[in-house]
Amino acid sequence: MKTKNGLFIAFIALTITSCGTLTSTTSIEGKNSFVLGNNKHGVFSVRLKNISKSDVIVHRAPIEGGRHSFETVTPGKTVKVKVEKNTALVIDNQGLDQVSVELYVIGDTGLSMGYKN
Repeated sequence: MKTKNGLFIAFIALTITSCGTLTSTTSIEGKNSFVLGNNKHGVFSVRLKNISKSDVIVHRAPIEGGRHSFETVTPGKTVKVKVEKNTALVIDNQGLDQVSVELYVIGDTGLSMGYKN
């Protein structure tokens, strides 16, 4: 019985560390993208607010390949995006000026993060 309780507690601790929240204000240089979750992970959701003066485009990119669900986020607009297991959220800045977004992530937060030209 003690072993089962120990395993249950370990499972709960693992769930808490991999499923939580993450907040960030992220800046993206012109003609670059920010990629969130380009690794194996579970489902997560993002509330993204465009706090810049230019549009950003978001889409999903499964790590096995492909791209889908493109959406333009205009200045001041907030969108909510549910991202599937093993799929990245890509935030594209197609303009020349730097843009910034506020991100609030819920779910699996064991996500890779990086910039891409």
